[in-house]
Amino acid sequence: MRYLLRFAGSYNVLAGLSMILFYHEGYKLLGVPKPHLVLEIQMVGILVALFGVGYHIVAANPVENRNLLMLGFWAKSLCSAAAMYHVWLEKLPWAFVPVVIVSDVAYLPFFYIILRRLDAAARRSS
Repeated sequence: MRYLLRFAGSYNVLAGLSMILFYHEGYKLLGVPKPHLVLEIQMVGILVALFGVGYHIVAANPVENRNLLMLGFWAKSLCSAAAMYHVWLEKLPWAFVPVVIVSDVAYLPFFYIILRRLDAAARRSS
């Protein structure tokens, strides 16, 4: 559990930093035209990096910080649904699908299992 949370945390921090610093390359790689204002993608990068820090906090003290993981679970779920909706509407290219799967969807079952176990541990200790 802790290894997965550390991996997810590090992945998110690195992904967030690349959205902040290397947004031009990201747009180019995905074949999406770069908008005039890049503040939005940089703000998303900040949030992604902060979620990464949150996963590291959960890994350090899982039961007490499980609500941070719940926020991450819902963020990954809703962002995945929104991204897939925009792919379906053809506002994003299909090349974006593997990014969503690797960055968000792949973590959902693991986060769910971890959350169930942490909630059970919290109930036992109270």
